[in-house]
Amino acid sequence: MTQVLNINPGSPADGHVQVGEALVAINGNPIGDVLDYRFYSYDKDLLLTLRDETDGWKLTFVHKEEGEDLGLTFQNALMDTPRACANRCIFCFMDQLPQGMRSTLYFKDDDVRLSLLTGNYVSLTNVTEAELERIIRLRMSPINISVHATDPDVRTRMLGNPNAGQCMELLRRLQDADITMNAQIVLCPGINDGAILSRTMADLSTLQPQLQSVSIVPVGLTRHRAGRYPLTPVDPALARVTIRQVEECAACCLHEYGTRLFFLADEFYLLADRPLPEEADYEGYPQLENGVGLMRSFRTEFLDALAEVQRPQADMASCKISIATGALAAPFLQDLLATASEKCGTLDVTVHSIRNDFFGESITVAGLVTGEDILAQLMDQPLGSKLLIPQSMLRRGEDVFLDNMTVDDLSAKLGVPVVPVEVDGYAFLEALLT
Repeated sequence: MTQVLNINPGSPADGHVQVGEALVAINGNPIGDVLDYRFYSYDKDLLLTLRDETDGWKLTFVHKEEGEDLGLTFQNALMDTPRACANRCIFCFMDQLPQGMRSTLYFKDDDVRLSLLTGNYVSLTNVTEAELERIIRLRMSPINISVHATDPDVRTRMLGNPNAGQCMELLRRLQDADITMNAQIVLCPGINDGAILSRTMADLSTLQPQLQSVSIVPVGLTRHRAGRYPLTPVDPALARVTIRQVEECAACCLHEYGTRLFFLADEFYLLADRPLPEEADYEGYPQLENGVGLMRSFRTEFLDALAEVQRPQADMASCKISIATGALAAPFLQDLLATASEKCGTLDVTVHSIRNDFFGESITVAGLVTGEDILAQLMDQPLGSKLLIPQSMLRRGEDVFLDNMTVDDLSAKLGVPVVPVEVDGYAFLEALLT
């Protein structure tokens, strides 16, 4: 039982439930976790069974709109203990973290409930039969699944778990129950590329229409891999081959099913020095969180925002500012700034491409840049009136980098305000012009 931590003022539960009480059941149905809570609290009329350590058991009746949230916040989002990952993936990024980081970064979850709650990707290797039946019975969707390969031997090898080979059987059961799904493939050269990737895409395409989208992302390899499975990064030649392979399959799916289904992460196009697909090709960006179409979406937003600028920003020429980002995004931002200068006059903006010494130079995404690397590389640089950084560098909802440096610490040491900016083209232009 999980205790109530907070009650939203004016919510259906306000006045009926007290902070510190534990929600035991709804309409006689035991509440074991967040899935039970969400399903059984959907109806209009609810009889809540509560328990308090001091006052004991209590029954209270709540009337609300169908589907309206009760307004309760619990001590943890799952209302239960998260399930740890039982895999030993040969490509696991968390196994490549250096020592000395905050403890929460080392906990690997593989909990299907977190997939439903927060969009996490799960392997389904440790989902129990009872849990699977409950998902089907409660019709919980969508589920995000890390597939990587549908060949049972290859997937077992990649995940280091004998249960991994049952992937397609589980996906078929979810499909038969009309559970919607999304999937991802982490591409490891020599392991699940080439013919294995073709088989994986062919198998997954048969899960239409319940399977909504599949992202293919390149494996991320840090410099902290001593003793790990020998892997090589995706190089430009493989990126070009993979783009052709996936786009051909996507074209067939578009003809057959009305969707491309398979979408490549932006990194493939940047590695191959190929233009990004057009916005329509991303079909509403279903895999944006996996870096699929993030740059195209950002560019579209930025140009739309720029089109709304009514007059040149004459004062920008005398206002120097700086931007810190990962090596992958730096040329992209420089191109956008050149476009902005055509309308707003010459902008005195310097883009600093931050080399990732913390994880290794092969890690080029902005979201894995640390405060220490920014400090070391920009300490003696003229940064102007402020330094913009993407919000993705920070822990969600906080102002802390992966290495525990805070934004305020970095600002103090660099001597200029460090301003986090949402990864959004509108927000980026506003930060440039204000």
